[in-house]
Amino acid sequence: MRAVQVAQAGADFEMVERETPQPGRWQVLVRTGACGICHSDAMAGGGMASSYPRVPGHEVAGTIEAVGEGVTQWKVGQRVGIGWFGGACFTCEPCRNGDFISCTAGQVTGLSADGGYADYVLAPADALAAVPDELTDAEAAPLMCAGVTTFNALRESGARAGDVVAIVGLGGLGHLGVQFAAKMGFEVVAIARGAEKGDFARKLGAHHYLDSTSQDVAEDLKKLGGAQVVLSTVTDAAASTAAVGGLAPRGRLIVVGVPQEPLQVAAVDLILASRAIAGHASGTAKDSEDTLRFAALTGVRPMIEEMPLEEATQAFDKMMAGEARFRVVLTTS
Repeated sequence: MRAVQVAQAGADFEMVERETPQPGRWQVLVRTGACGICHSDAMAGGGMASSYPRVPGHEVAGTIEAVGEGVTQWKVGQRVGIGWFGGACFTCEPCRNGDFISCTAGQVTGLSADGGYADYVLAPADALAAVPDELTDAEAAPLMCAGVTTFNALRESGARAGDVVAIVGLGGLGHLGVQFAAKMGFEVVAIARGAEKGDFARKLGAHHYLDSTSQDVAEDLKKLGGAQVVLSTVTDAAASTAAVGGLAPRGRLIVVGVPQEPLQVAAVDLILASRAIAGHASGTAKDSEDTLRFAALTGVRPMIEEMPLEEATQAFDKMMAGEARFRVVLTTS
């Protein structure tokens, strides 16, 4: 099979030929149809893989080619996805409490095991999510990371239908967050830089748009009664926290984008209204499956650009440069 690997930490991508792996006990071999490119794929080249060479990619959609001993819930020919969640150990304290995404073993597709920049992916059975027929592989792939991250953060946020929910950013995560929030029945406020993005935000389903370059985001959220939830999808620390003062009493800022700088918030903005700041991990394979089903049911779709596996380096560079609109997806056909 073909695979795009990082030979060692700091190395560039290289296309190689490998023997196609065979599934062992409780494993499944998936023929890759598409694999989305995520900023987190940079971790493979940044020395965070468990071993090298390593094949990146944790937004995988494809078809089961073979199943190993003990696998009964998945069948050859079934369409499935594989995301950031690469399986659980089932023995650590979080796993024993049913919190599998917090498994201390830290199994991550594309870091602790080879990922989807290849013709085939070997994965544990508990890392798979069923893909609905309404979604193509290229559409399903980004939902296995960007999709489940925003969908799951919103549904676990405590916000209820009719509440004001703000989404900071309209990029790879944000354009999905706005769609999911609108379909969940929230009053959606999109926040981004530039007045020209307002029409796009409303096409995604936002009821209000705030241009952070010309408006006081916190004050304008207060005029709407305060946001029960602000979901920050951006990598700018100041933009992530600008809306904290506009949270309703006991409102929550949920951070899913990863700024390089520390977040800075005035304690008084948290204390006086009993507000909170929380991070949110993406979700388990079942959470990803729920995301796919919800997207298929409601019409939520990622905006994607497809590129062949052979152009993985160009595709990755395009994503990292912020030139994608909004997710780049590698295809293998």
